[in-house]
Amino acid sequence: MISNKYYNEFFELGQQKINFSFFELHLPDDDPVYTLKKVLEDIDFSSLIARYSSKGRSGYNPIMMYALITYANMRGIRSVDRIVELCERDLAFIWLAKGQKPKRDAFYEFKGEKLTGEVLDDLNYQFLRRLKKEGLITLEALYIDGTKIEANANRYTFVWRGSINYHLAGLLDTIDALYTRYNALLNENNYTQKYELGNAQMFIIEGMDKVRTVIEKNRKRKLTKHKKLPNNTIIEIDNCSPLEILKLQKNLSKIADGEGIEFVTGKGKRKSEIQQLYEELEHCGKRLMEYKECFEVMGRDRNSYSKTDLEATFMRMKEDHMLNGQLKPAYNVQIAVENYFIIHGYVSNDRTDYNTLIPVVDKHIKAFGAVLKELTADSGYCSEKNLLYLKQNKITSYIKLQDHEKRKTRAYAKDISKYYNMTTQVYEDELYYICHDGRELRHIRTEEKEQDGYTQTLEVYGCADCSGCEHKAKCLYKYNPEKDTDKNKVMKINEQWEELKEESHANVESEKGILNRQIRSIQTEGHFGDIKENENFRRFNYRSTEKVYKEFMLYAIGRNINKYHRFLHDEIKKFEGKQEQKAV
Repeated sequence: MISNKYYNEFFELGQQKINFSFFELHLPDDDPVYTLKKVLEDIDFSSLIARYSSKGRSGYNPIMMYALITYANMRGIRSVDRIVELCERDLAFIWLAKGQKPKRDAFYEFKGEKLTGEVLDDLNYQFLRRLKKEGLITLEALYIDGTKIEANANRYTFVWRGSINYHLAGLLDTIDALYTRYNALLNENNYTQKYELGNAQMFIIEGMDKVRTVIEKNRKRKLTKHKKLPNNTIIEIDNCSPLEILKLQKNLSKIADGEGIEFVTGKGKRKSEIQQLYEELEHCGKRLMEYKECFEVMGRDRNSYSKTDLEATFMRMKEDHMLNGQLKPAYNVQIAVENYFIIHGYVSNDRTDYNTLIPVVDKHIKAFGAVLKELTADSGYCSEKNLLYLKQNKITSYIKLQDHEKRKTRAYAKDISKYYNMTTQVYEDELYYICHDGRELRHIRTEEKEQDGYTQTLEVYGCADCSGCEHKAKCLYKYNPEKDTDKNKVMKINEQWEELKEESHANVESEKGILNRQIRSIQTEGHFGDIKENENFRRFNYRSTEKVYKEFMLYAIGRNINKYHRFLHDEIKKFEGKQEQKAV
């Protein structure tokens, strides 16, 4: 009887007693949507509104569309179809949209055409300036880190530079044979004089000698079951090479017309030698053009790309479920953080972090002026180019060196072959080194080397006579006592690079540097851990660098407003380092 009472109250009497009214429903007073509305009230949307035309239908309010997409990202929702559904069913979305129900086409048009990367950055930087006024950030310190997020591209649509180089070598051999057949055809039938045609010379593509050398080495290494050498020589196919093949085709057509030879198709019809040669040249020309397009897509900085997202590069991901080192199409996503807020985002198709630091700092200087005083990053960003750039812009580097852990070992301090474990002396303004055996290494010459768009300067030091030295085996690189008896010690030192490294290492080892490394590891890696594990943001929904950047920045702005909401409600406080526990 008691059970029936509960059933009757809910299913029968309950529907009759409740007087349902939508206006009696309300959102909690601490809902983040109110914080979002508060933030948007102080933002100037003129850059976004300028993207709209005064002619035709006005469409939905762009501020409302931005608010809906931002709030969706605050809730971890990136799917447009899901946002459309929530605009009809969720109180917060209905409140933001004021009862309007934008469809998926309106959202796709807004995100694809109206909301550009520049507009998005402008809106984000306005919010960051507000945070600076409220004392939540200073914009004087950045903590940078990166992660790889899978692209929205099919996994087995890869194009490799090494593979193209290998097949290009075979194609050129085939074309060379066709050139020989062409010349033989002209000479045997006296077409050279009859049609005033000369012998064809095979074109040359620079860099193919290196490619062929690696191919031969790999064939030998395959027999001995050694690992293959990478064949990533940068090859550029000029516009003249395919035109040379086309020129031969025109000559063959001219000969066929003059001799009354008809090109035939279909079964049971025998093709003439001229037609066979013509079609083989046409096939090779098409393949050569395809390889040319592949090289143009990759450029000089990449060795792979995906056919379904041309700007995605195949990278080694940490989440390799098959444990076979499988590469996946992905983007390298960088964030610059201060006090839990994502100040900048940067999306690159570069597999390493070396070339991503300068673009991030450039964005900061362009947006806020020369206010940046210090930058903290891990060893993946340590390069001469980056440290020199920071020094020139008067930014203190807290970038950990690549040999940071190695410097702590005893072997590092006792390696007699390295210049830093040798003593130095100066005689008549000339610096020279003294090795472990007490011999002098004098300055020999200065060398210059092009590296990543700038010139490295190397100072070469050498010993005049190392004969009789008992430390040769430890001092000389790959010393062979039978072959290297007359070999002397020579070392190349990039003095500028070594000076930059020592400055950065001293900063990292300081008390301030230790604190900065704590903050970086907690805040930047904490962001990525939250994004990938808690929010399951492991794969982009859009293709191309521009669209991927907008997708990530919308998500980052949503996270920033959530952080701001938590600061306003005292749920989190500014991190100032781990506090040492006092002994009781």
